[in-house]
Amino acid sequence: MTTARDEHHLSRHLLPSHGTFGADRFGVLAERFARFFGTPRFIIGQTIFVIVWIALNVVAIELRWDPYPFILLNLAFSTQAAYAAPLILLAQTRQAERDKVTAETFEAHRDAVADKQLSHERRIEVTIGLERKAVAQLADLQRQMDELRTALRANR
Repeated sequence: MTTARDEHHLSRHLLPSHGTFGADRFGVLAERFARFFGTPRFIIGQTIFVIVWIALNVVAIELRWDPYPFILLNLAFSTQAAYAAPLILLAQTRQAERDKVTAETFEAHRDAVADKQLSHERRIEVTIGLERKAVAQLADLQRQMDELRTALRANR
């Protein structure tokens, strides 16, 4: 059975920290961006940004740089989505590769532990068999000694 300590050791020391895209800065940054896009901080920040954008373009007549229907805002979201999607896919690919290596490593570790347990059980079976044989031989020797004692008493 794998303990949490074993899993930590395996994931920290045996598993690679990168996948197909390597440990390159771009891949690492892509993963950071992908993680950030899913946070409440990003969603709340973007919501506030949109509310301020719309409010300034509806209420502040002198500051209207993007009047309704907010084409510039739509363009900004489209650009953001165009960059976010590949970054998220890249991060998912890297994570999937790490998960695969983790699963393979844990499976190999589990198999090694199972083999060790099976080997241990076989040694126990062999030891029990040897003990039974020794007990049977001891019983046979005791029977022979009893027969010899009986024969000696009969000859006296």
